[in-house]
Amino acid sequence: MSERTVRLEVPSTERDPGSYLRAAWRLAIEEGAERVELLVATSDTRLRRAAHHAGFLHEGVLRRARTTSSGTEDMHLYAVVAGDEHDSPAGFSHVMNAVLPRTRVIAHALFRDVADRVLVLAVSYKDDWELPGGIVEPHEPPRRGAEREVLEEIGLERSLGQPLVVDWLPPHLGWDDAVEFIFDGGVLTPEEVAAITLNYGEISAAHWLSAAEAGARMSPLAARRLEWIDRVRPGTTTYFEEGRPLG
Repeated sequence: MSERTVRLEVPSTERDPGSYLRAAWRLAIEEGAERVELLVATSDTRLRRAAHHAGFLHEGVLRRARTTSSGTEDMHLYAVVAGDEHDSPAGFSHVMNAVLPRTRVIAHALFRDVADRVLVLAVSYKDDWELPGGIVEPHEPPRRGAEREVLEEIGLERSLGQPLVVDWLPPHLGWDDAVEFIFDGGVLTPEEVAAITLNYGEISAAHWLSAAEAGARMSPLAARRLEWIDRVRPGTTTYFEEGRPLG
């Protein structure tokens, strides 16, 4: 630990840990500290709340960092850094943004050709095939993220229409939950189809298939969704959960 980093501990007898922490980190910064840290056990919800209210930013979790009588326990790392904004609504939002849940956003595009076939991509990192698209970057609008992914994956620069489906996805294979948008890519002309160029670092093949044929190569959730879109041909956005329309 750097000499300009201070690690705080809150006495177990302290009745107001929030006030204690705020006074302690302010004093440490005034005395020249660049960084003030606090480690809090996962089970200590009272001290974790106090850290939030005292202006500490949650920076991560140290897994199995503490040994207890019943085994090991994760520890949460909090810190205040000299120059952090605290005395404004933005300062409070910054602290809370670090501890509130963050849901991934995924954006795909549904393209058809003049024979009413659907474009699906075989990818290098998993067996399930996918519609063109991918994970939206931080602070990127979902539609723009889908357009960027389409350009990166198949070399097609195209403005997408309204989302056909917005779907909530549950945690899966180590991923947290997510919200997925499927945008209407419209019908590609034969010239546009011929102009498709694959990113072979990520995409191994592109296939034009019927919805039923495509669904057989996709995950069950994605296949349910594609079958519904193909059957209903929605004119407006429909909300889904776990690959099924709500209601």
